[in-house]
Amino acid sequence: MDWAEIWQTIKNFFADNVWNIVAFFATLVIGMILIKILLTVFRKIFARTKIEEVAQGFLLAILKFVFWLILVLVLLSVVGVQITGVITALSAAILAVGMALQSNISNLANGIVIVVTKMFKKGDYIFVGDKEGSIVEIHFLFTTINTKDNKKVTIPNSMIVNNAVVNAGANPRRRVDFTFPVAYESDVEVVKKVVVDVMSSCGKVYLDPAPFCKLKEFGASSLDFFANCWCDASDYWDVYYYVVEHVFNEFKRNNISIPFQQIEMRERTDPGTMPYNAAPLPERVEKERPVEEGKLAEIKRAVEGKKEALEDRIGKRKKSKGKKEEA
Repeated sequence: MDWAEIWQTIKNFFADNVWNIVAFFATLVIGMILIKILLTVFRKIFARTKIEEVAQGFLLAILKFVFWLILVLVLLSVVGVQITGVITALSAAILAVGMALQSNISNLANGIVIVVTKMFKKGDYIFVGDKEGSIVEIHFLFTTINTKDNKKVTIPNSMIVNNAVVNAGANPRRRVDFTFPVAYESDVEVVKKVVVDVMSSCGKVYLDPAPFCKLKEFGASSLDFFANCWCDASDYWDVYYYVVEHVFNEFKRNNISIPFQQIEMRERTDPGTMPYNAAPLPERVEKERPVEEGKLAEIKRAVEGKKEALEDRIGKRKKSKGKKEEA
């Protein structure tokens, strides 16, 4: 087939299907305009609701996919393609992709659960397993947190849903707990007053409920005091470090000692003699052990066998000697 025939075939195709082509492009333009209008309408509707931004974006993405899929099917129908076969092939492809992406689908489903149930929100401080940090982003496949040392950690949503999650930022207020060990000779009332005064001196600490400090237990080498105070969740670490630093300084100001492990070393002055028994080791005396009947019979058979073999050898030697003498 030469180029003239190819060109004639193309001209015949467009001449025979001119109205189908016009309908195809008209449907495409109108469909694109409708999709844009519909997405804008749904975006405004979602903005007026209390749906999370992540959920809004996910729903808009699904609607966009559905609208474009419908438009593609309509366009195929306009050009004369059988839709039934296309739908069957599309279903098989979706099934194959779903089986290949099982873990991602699991994360997606758990992401929907997180968003719908509103387990936590951006900015909350959460603990998941051995990970902790402030939430930066919530996606439908994973959740991103920033740790205390400013490391970004991405956690799969299935891990969050299938584990216990502690949300320290769920409530506006948070309690800050402390344990202060002091020496046994310390005055209990003075210790309590010093700790409460330090917590009360911080402007980020609530005075209602009032800061609290009590003797908790008698430790192995210290008196352990338990203390706590309340503050805004966002001020937790500021309050914690403020109280720890200033309590340490006030303990020194009030001569309250903090016990710590110590190793005591002494120089030994005694001769360090070691008593011992000068007698030599005793001679070995073999223990008499009873012989079992089976072993005894076995020994007898072995002795008799050796005796018979010895007698047989002696007899052979005598015969050999007699023959030599005769010769």
